[in-house]
Amino acid sequence: MRGGSLWQLGQSITRRLAQSDKKPLSPRRYFASGADLKKTALYDFHVAHGGKMVPFAGWSMPIQYKDSIIDSTVNCRVNGSLFDVAHMCGLSLKGKDCVPFLETLVVADVAGLAPGTGSLTVFTNEKGGAIDDSVITKVTDEHIYLVVNAGCRDKDLAHIEEHMKAFKSKGGDVSWHIHDERSLLALQGPLAAPVLQHLTKEDLSKLYFGQFQILDINGSTCFLTRTGYTGEDGFEISVPSEHAVDLAKAILEKSDGKVRLTGLGARDSLRLEAGLCLYGNDMEQHITPVEAGLTWAIGKRRRAEGGFLGADVILKQLQDGPTIRRVGFFSSGPPARSHSEVHDENGNKIGEITSGGFSPNLKRNIAMGYVKSGQHKNGTKVKILVRGKPYEGNITKMPFVATKYYKPT
Repeated sequence: MRGGSLWQLGQSITRRLAQSDKKPLSPRRYFASGADLKKTALYDFHVAHGGKMVPFAGWSMPIQYKDSIIDSTVNCRVNGSLFDVAHMCGLSLKGKDCVPFLETLVVADVAGLAPGTGSLTVFTNEKGGAIDDSVITKVTDEHIYLVVNAGCRDKDLAHIEEHMKAFKSKGGDVSWHIHDERSLLALQGPLAAPVLQHLTKEDLSKLYFGQFQILDINGSTCFLTRTGYTGEDGFEISVPSEHAVDLAKAILEKSDGKVRLTGLGARDSLRLEAGLCLYGNDMEQHITPVEAGLTWAIGKRRRAEGGFLGADVILKQLQDGPTIRRVGFFSSGPPARSHSEVHDENGNKIGEITSGGFSPNLKRNIAMGYVKSGQHKNGTKVKILVRGKPYEGNITKMPFVATKYYKPT
């Protein structure tokens, strides 16, 4: 959620619902007019299962279901969660020049990816700032599949289209298809693989983190990527929209009730525990991948050759170091929120929180944000201002909860 915590919004909704017999909810604030919002293929399914629907990036999405956000967050790491992420935008780039074209826009070494593998990358602007982050997959040398954030869809597509027209005018062979005919589900947690294995004949033990396959799942041709936004093992499943509800039902049934439908509130808590950025909070147009701690996503060849927008700025930061850095925090007192100031022990402002909340799995306050270089060392003591009052905190490494990605041993 741009400019705020989904977890915090979810808790506010929960409190309001508990008091709804005393004071009615404000539909404008939380639910808005259904006519103004797009709905995924699972909308009625969410409502039937008790989903509390809220506006998010122009869509009506479930922020939570009948269980609390805390319980739902914990269940993902103990058992599993099924998320509807069909508000996000999947698209394919095709043509013999689709790889060199994409490399003009992102920092990844796309050419160096083996077919059927992918990576997180960042679309950059001329100043090296992040337009969006995206998971890209090289399906073949002439087919790239990628997913961009819902809140960035319009600007991302306009950006890609503008540069594609210029590229094609010079003879480049690239075209695109936006997969609006498909829905996207994310199955995450320890039970993700054993549950999904019931629904496909393909051996999922041979599909590792970051890998991609087109296969039959529950009778539908799906794009399957072993990835996610929780730090757990799991999958993102692109399924034809007319089969999305049947697939969701099948996943829940095969888990014997242990995998639960999970909303955006728990998704936000899980990604924060995993130390993952939320675009609009932890990454924005003025933040570079180097400042955001995503140097690892800049391919070695790209560091040598450049060739992407803002390369001069980013390559200089790689050489000289950035002036600010993204770090994690533990804190006392109330949970820190976006825009909470970070001070050193002498009261000097050294940075700002971009995301924060209570960790349901660690049962303590966690946050991430940016501080001046030199003040970013693990263990550095800080003061974090919450509603103007300073509370003790310290800088710590991320992820806060160890990731469990499925990788070759």
